[in-house]
Amino acid sequence: MIDLGTADNFAVLAGSGITNTGPTTVVGDVGTFPTKTRTGFGSVTLTGTDHAGDAVTQQAKDDLVTAYGDAAGRGPTTEIATDLAGQSLAPGVYDSADGTFGNTGVLTLDGQGQTDPVFVFQTGTTLITASNSSVILINGADACNVYWQIGSSATLGTASDLTGNLMALTSITLTTGATLEGRALARNGAVTMDTNTITRAACAEPAETTTSVQSSDPATNTGETVTFTATVEADDDSTPTGAVEFFDGDTSIGTAPLDTDGTAELTTTDLGHGTHTITAVYLGAPGFGSSTSTGLTQIVLAPAGPEIPTEPGTPPTAPPTPTAPRAPVTPGTPTFAG
Repeated sequence: MIDLGTADNFAVLAGSGITNTGPTTVVGDVGTFPTKTRTGFGSVTLTGTDHAGDAVTQQAKDDLVTAYGDAAGRGPTTEIATDLAGQSLAPGVYDSADGTFGNTGVLTLDGQGQTDPVFVFQTGTTLITASNSSVILINGADACNVYWQIGSSATLGTASDLTGNLMALTSITLTTGATLEGRALARNGAVTMDTNTITRAACAEPAETTTSVQSSDPATNTGETVTFTATVEADDDSTPTGAVEFFDGDTSIGTAPLDTDGTAELTTTDLGHGTHTITAVYLGAPGFGSSTSTGLTQIVLAPAGPEIPTEPGTPPTAPPTPTAPRAPVTPGTPTFAG
């Protein structure tokens, strides 16, 4: 299989926004970065988390780049006809003479009874499926282990049915009524949807997680060291792996890996005077869903002023009492002793 990293938890992941028209159903997480715009989501039924462009999305985008490179480098490859219609393929890595794939009918993927059979389709340019085209899985083939590495963009035709993980360098467009059992993962471009059903394909559902964060000292002075400790727990009692990113409000203050106990620590001296809200975001990992802690209040006090040193046992010296000024004497006026 190809390791999608934290992108495994996403059904839709984009680089320049997600646009939807009509009633669309998405099962899995969604996110887009660096463009965070999501349009038409009022008619999207989402079973998952809308991460917008948060830290989880950003990590998933990095992991997508790695997975895309892995898929593009797989081999040895078998060259097949550009039109996939009517073909029955065994597990393997496939490309075409002209660097593109299309499907005008029915493609059959035959797992041949293998354990976790993997299918990888490599295109230098596009994947375009025709209206009402489909993919059939037989003999143990599973949507979670079908990968489409697309050199530019993918377009799924009206009412077509595609299976597998779309990893496009640019954009992915699902036209009216198209369905996808897999993932729509666009590295740099947008994902466009129109009355679709997109179901995240998973060989195993990730464990749900919860994240909490604590401070070594909830009130410190400016410039003093404070350590934040995040603890991540899974609902199946396994120990999550991966990393946690710590935030001061919306500003990232650093990332730390989870240790073998499922905890991560970040030490800083950079918090300024005032009240801070610290959150810990578990970025997720294969087999583990992401989660975010509730906010922790961290107070940073201004540094205390310098003390005036005194000798031990010596009381503080009181300031001298001012004396009244003497009346002036007029020159030439005699004075008499009383």
